[in-house]
Amino acid sequence: MPANTDTANPAPLGLVAFGLTTVLLSLVNGGILPSAGESVVLPLAFAFGGTCQMFAGLLEYREGNTFGYTAFSSYGAFWWWFGLLVLFAGNGWLSLNAATVGAALLLWGLFTAYMWIATFKLNWALWSVFLTLTITFLLLGLGDLGFGTGTLGGYVGILTGLLAMYTSFAEVANWAWDRTVVPIGSAPLSD
Repeated sequence: MPANTDTANPAPLGLVAFGLTTVLLSLVNGGILPSAGESVVLPLAFAFGGTCQMFAGLLEYREGNTFGYTAFSSYGAFWWWFGLLVLFAGNGWLSLNAATVGAALLLWGLFTAYMWIATFKLNWALWSVFLTLTITFLLLGLGDLGFGTGTLGGYVGILTGLLAMYTSFAEVANWAWDRTVVPIGSAPLSD
């Protein structure tokens, strides 16, 4: 059994909540699952992608982890935004404007790019997640702006989600074994 610590690491929860929800939505965005499948993503976005990441972010705050707090809280809010957008549009409470959604996704890409810069001091696994997520947001945003890159964004999103799930798995497995059994790599840039 691993060494007892006062608090658990919230990152694996946040990573799997993000990764699993991202893979499911990206399967729809990539055209692998039908667009009607977006309605299945909706409750997952609220319950797992949004809420669990919010919890993970608040727990990262308690740990003093500015990166984890900012990332999980922000992407948890992203999933709530996405869920509300789909819910409100589906019920006719608002009309979607593709250009505005595209601009919002590009802004999420900008945010993710600056979070990616911080991962250069963390590990290769997180570096890969944030690099592919930046590309995903940019492709999806440009797709909504009429550049035809949305399907490609879905495929990159699948990779992004799987990388996040791998990182979660690695952190849980390494904790359980109390040693590195699943590698996440060292920091791409070290001192």
